[in-house]
Amino acid sequence: MKERLTSRGVQIDWDAFTELDRQRLELLQEVEGLRNQQNKLSDEIAEVKRRGEDPGDLIRQVRELSQRLKDLEKALREKEGELRAFLLRIPNLPHESVPKGSGPEENVEIRRWGEPPQFDFEPRPHWEIGERLGILDFRCGAKLAGSRFTLYRGLGALLERALINFMLDLHTREHGYIEVLPPFMVKREVMEGTGQLPKFEEDLFKIEGLELFLIPTAEVPVTNIHRDEILEEDDLPLKYVSYTPCFRKEAGSYGKDVRGIIRQHQFNKVELVKFTTPETSYEELESMVRDAEEVLRRLGIHYRVVELCTGDLGFSAAKTYDIEVWLPGLGEYKEISSCSNCEDFQARRASIRFRRRGKKGTELVHTLNGSGIAVGRTVVAILENYQQPDGSVLIPEVLRPYMGGIERIGPPE
Repeated sequence: MKERLTSRGVQIDWDAFTELDRQRLELLQEVEGLRNQQNKLSDEIAEVKRRGEDPGDLIRQVRELSQRLKDLEKALREKEGELRAFLLRIPNLPHESVPKGSGPEENVEIRRWGEPPQFDFEPRPHWEIGERLGILDFRCGAKLAGSRFTLYRGLGALLERALINFMLDLHTREHGYIEVLPPFMVKREVMEGTGQLPKFEEDLFKIEGLELFLIPTAEVPVTNIHRDEILEEDDLPLKYVSYTPCFRKEAGSYGKDVRGIIRQHQFNKVELVKFTTPETSYEELESMVRDAEEVLRRLGIHYRVVELCTGDLGFSAAKTYDIEVWLPGLGEYKEISSCSNCEDFQARRASIRFRRRGKKGTELVHTLNGSGIAVGRTVVAILENYQQPDGSVLIPEVLRPYMGGIERIGPPE
């Protein structure tokens, strides 16, 4: 375990863990010893009473023992709380197939699809295109909510809505996912279940006065749908798709990503979540990646798939593939979907189990999640890949039925 966590670049204070566990075990042994004494004294009191004798001295001993036991049980609960808090900050173990590396530069490209578009003019970045077409209003977004918020106008808002409906239809009608629309605010224990808390609390938006958080991704509420439940093997895999807005503080500086709608405090995403048996989870991961890829294939947008190395894995992931779309205006690839197998990491935290056919015991399910895909970044990809010399943007054919037959977005008249 030390070796696998070290490969992620994670430093764990193992001495602190060992000392915490030693103190917990010491307290546990003391508590169990006192409970045993208490039981014996209770039996003696019953025997003394049966003989018609006075059990007063024994009763006093039991009272003293009870107070001591109460104090020790409180200390034990506190120590168990410290140990749990320590464990909740330890990330998932990488799958043995994940390439070792310290950061994004050591991720491994798996495949590419399509070709980057060729232009006989200098391609513009999406924020210039959106402003010229009057469909992205960054100034108004900032006026309403501050930096990293955007107001979509007219055909821009329609394009975003068309993409959401297209993705949901594709995943429900052709890929077999069940659509759900969850709450956009969740409890602390729900955030803990998927691994956002306690480690990443500073990245989340919390509702003042309530122990509720705005969701950073639909993965959080959807994975917790089956929290504290036992599923049946015959019902697996369970496949859910959900559209939600997502809310992230996105603290720090991201260079060019601060401009436009690449990295916003609020953005829309269509999310895929699966619950599977352990032996099928990696096959289901490959299937999930293909489902996400299909969105870009039908939109006709060039992309590549990369496998993340150990040092670039997310907190809850055992293995992750990123789909990166080509953005000619920026001249680089950007992640538009991230698909992960969390194995039983989230299921253990959220207590999601399943019962095998004909067996009495239960096992932890494996949970998977992936963007199917990020809607705002897909708008970026369409604006930059389908831009025309006259400043207009063609609408991919697959989206036109969702946009009332509109074939292009032109500058305002």
